[in-house]
Amino acid sequence: MDVVLIDAGGANLGSVEQALLRLGVTPRVVRNAETFGQPDRVLLPGVGAAAHAMRLLHARGLVSTLRMSDAPLMGICLGMQLLFEHSEEGDVACLGFLQGQVRKMRPSAAIRVPHMGWNDLRFTPGAKLLAGIEPGAQAYFVHGYAVPPGPACIATTTHGDEISAIVQQGHHCGAQFHPERSSTIGAQLLRNFLRWAP
Repeated sequence: MDVVLIDAGGANLGSVEQALLRLGVTPRVVRNAETFGQPDRVLLPGVGAAAHAMRLLHARGLVSTLRMSDAPLMGICLGMQLLFEHSEEGDVACLGFLQGQVRKMRPSAAIRVPHMGWNDLRFTPGAKLLAGIEPGAQAYFVHGYAVPPGPACIATTTHGDEISAIVQQGHHCGAQFHPERSSTIGAQLLRNFLRWAP
């Protein structure tokens, strides 16, 4: 299986690569459109800022390449947010694969932003991407922006407000949390994605 790992400047690129290697998959790290090819799966990790990541993707010719690709694509953390139409972080247009807006999370006396820590996942079982994962399973989140639940949302969590934890529509999907840091639950999600046939 040809699995591409897109380098959009995210600090978690190496840890996602290691998570895939633990599953027996050696990904190709792709930094420009010329080396994209015709992969079977594409992962878009990200830790950083939306505007910076989108500038890099445009500069490297990867925005149009990703839009033309019909390979299943998973975004992770910032990578998931980039799948949507727009982000308040830098007021930037994103890839537009999924309907919705990325919003700045609201702090309060009881809610710290950025959100860092383990949260439970809430969903109704049945989605192929969630096979082998039980409602209430804990995943590790690190983020200050989030997507409210919308048409593509298949799992949520709560940090002050309810937010999208896993999204999927067509051949695009994403996790707001870090599967590469979420122990067996994260490994199962990545395993499901590698087997996923939307």
